[in-house]
Amino acid sequence: MHASQSALRSSSPILLCRPAPDGRSASGGANSPIPGSPLPSAATRSISFGGKCEADALSDPRDASGYSETDLISLGFLSNPKLAALVENTRQAAEIDVGSFDAIVVAGGQSPMFTYERATDLQQTFVAFHEAGKVAAALCHGTAILRYARRADGSLLAAGKTVTGFANIEEDFADKATWEMGALERGKHLMPWRIEDELKAIGANYIQAGLWRGFAVRDGNLITGQQNFSGAETARLVCEALGG
Repeated sequence: MHASQSALRSSSPILLCRPAPDGRSASGGANSPIPGSPLPSAATRSISFGGKCEADALSDPRDASGYSETDLISLGFLSNPKLAALVENTRQAAEIDVGSFDAIVVAGGQSPMFTYERATDLQQTFVAFHEAGKVAAALCHGTAILRYARRADGSLLAAGKTVTGFANIEEDFADKATWEMGALERGKHLMPWRIEDELKAIGANYIQAGLWRGFAVRDGNLITGQQNFSGAETARLVCEALGG
């Protein structure tokens, strides 16, 4: 699998692995919208992601707030015209042919916490990979998909599974950082809910390795990574699951 790094943490890249002619894997991708983008009305049952991917202020390393100014990987990505063009017109999850790929990786960002409840196409695609015996992986806030992903019989995919995801202690750290820099009113929270709490609530065996420690766990063909510092650990488990 060719490794890639998300350029916009507010987006949620979907990395797909498919067999190449020589037997190795190749990747393709699609992205979702961001916090701050107009959301559908309460009457809307689902949304389909795709199109231009834009970063919110806290996720853009070029923003005057300086919140993400040390994110040199994203800055380099955005500074390369060919790479930046990849997020100008992304595909929808509904267009993904599960039969053409060996794995799906939902890479996270802030958007999933606000948008995945209505992202039924992505939920169904993620479950389809898992139910087909293929690798279904998510990391950081991308693990928000496990709060909603259900099998055809209505059961939650993550129930009874050992998983990880963005931890409460990391949400506390992020909230405090934004309060201290004046980017968020003290007492308010960046995220509308917390992954650790919700995954436990739906019956998953949630585990984590501590504040900002790289960590990933595999339960069958479901792979989860704790946060944005867990990319290498998550990729390693995906590669192992693919026989690499």
